[in-house]
Amino acid sequence: MSGPATPDGWLDAVIVPRTSDIGGFEVRRALPSAQKRMVGPFVFFDQMGPAMLKAGSGIDVRPHPHIGLATVTYLFEGEIMHRDSLGTELPIRPGEVNWMTAGRGIAHSERSATDERGRDRWLSGIQSWVALPRTHEEVDPAFVHLGADELPVVEGEGKRLRVVAGAAYGARSPISTLWETLYVDAALAAGSKLPVDADQEERALYIASGTVTVFGDRFEAGRLLVLRPSEPATVEAETDARLILLGGAAMDGPRHIWWNFVSSSQDRIEQAKADWKAGRFDVVPGETEFIPLPER
Repeated sequence: MSGPATPDGWLDAVIVPRTSDIGGFEVRRALPSAQKRMVGPFVFFDQMGPAMLKAGSGIDVRPHPHIGLATVTYLFEGEIMHRDSLGTELPIRPGEVNWMTAGRGIAHSERSATDERGRDRWLSGIQSWVALPRTHEEVDPAFVHLGADELPVVEGEGKRLRVVAGAAYGARSPISTLWETLYVDAALAAGSKLPVDADQEERALYIASGTVTVFGDRFEAGRLLVLRPSEPATVEAETDARLILLGGAAMDGPRHIWWNFVSSSQDRIEQAKADWKAGRFDVVPGETEFIPLPER
């Protein structure tokens, strides 16, 4: 990043994700961070890849549990097979969204499909979690998948905007959320401009690829720009760029996060830990493996 080293009138924070390698697959974690725990309901935000999965290899995330959140999976490239304890089994592909509401408890796995493993292929995308409001933390688990043709797309002036959740740019996603939520995938051609209104209480921009400028400040890929409330901004693409605009209403209080569990109550997380260790979560049909409860 070039420009001022401290936030100015439009910028609340610049978060540089923590990067980790999970067996040759790079993941960048922007939320939670020391600078910002949540943006709207978003309590967790990862960029996966891009990574080349060689023939004979694949993603194998064994069944694991969640409570108190909704997982949101959105791919730029590749395919992942989703299976959960509700009996859902289907692939997710670029431009589609998996919205899995854990509520009182769900388990799921994420793997490369068998017929995908015979060739080299790219995989990249965004994995995020949105916290559920206190009044709905214990709702029944649910799963919604929407295809790329079911999510509204706004195009023009060098921009292609897919509204994954909430309302933006004159379009509204059909996804029903339990908290005011904003999620937009923005593909920008070099030289195009993206206005970001201040109609949501909390907003952030994640630069997945490319280089952009905002009010003369230059930012490269792998940065989460947290915008100040009530401050509109305009993003200009210096190169072709891919951004995620995320946010929504400020959450109704802080959340505890331990492993894959999110809750407003630490006691509830302790119960979830005990339940997973004792095998009291529903199982994922067709799966015989699982990820054990971590020691810490």
